[in-house]
Amino acid sequence: MEPITRIQSRTVVMPSTNIDTDQIMPARFLTTTTRAGIAKHLFADWRYDRDGNPIADFVLNQPEAIGCQVLVAGRNIGCGSSREHAPWGLYDFGFRAVISSEIADIFKNNSLKNGLLPIVVDETTLEWLLANPGALVTIDLERCTLTLPTGAVVQFPIESFARVCLLNGVDETGYLLSQNDAISQFEKHRA
Repeated sequence: MEPITRIQSRTVVMPSTNIDTDQIMPARFLTTTTRAGIAKHLFADWRYDRDGNPIADFVLNQPEAIGCQVLVAGRNIGCGSSREHAPWGLYDFGFRAVISSEIADIFKNNSLKNGLLPIVVDETTLEWLLANPGALVTIDLERCTLTLPTGAVVQFPIESFARVCLLNGVDETGYLLSQNDAISQFEKHRA
């Protein structure tokens, strides 16, 4: 995972509410245990027609979506089953943050563990973001702020350990491994 300290990016907007994990990553693509290349299945039932051709007007198929690191979604993204493949697909596509007024707990936890920053904002902020697709936003994870092009600065909550992991670009196991010297010293003195 890449460390996240600051993200400055245009947004991709998906105003739908209750986007569940089966829409983000359909169950038929859960056969892989590797993340590489999984983005091709992201929102597969919304992105492609029955013959596998891209649906031209779907937001992720638009040229404006290329290079965007921030997905703004309607209320309650990530509801449904607990599949890590959903944040894997978003991350592999290039997203580093997902913003909504409500993010399902299991999806939020899976995102945090896989390098994707879930940001919960108030309804007014979400409404502005949904009405302004492609807005250039700045996310500062050290300060836990989202800055809009209007100059408005919005604080967002994040669990402190998950924040440390994201800032350092490690998952929970990577964090424990980074503490190996301290663990060894503790065990040495305890013996």
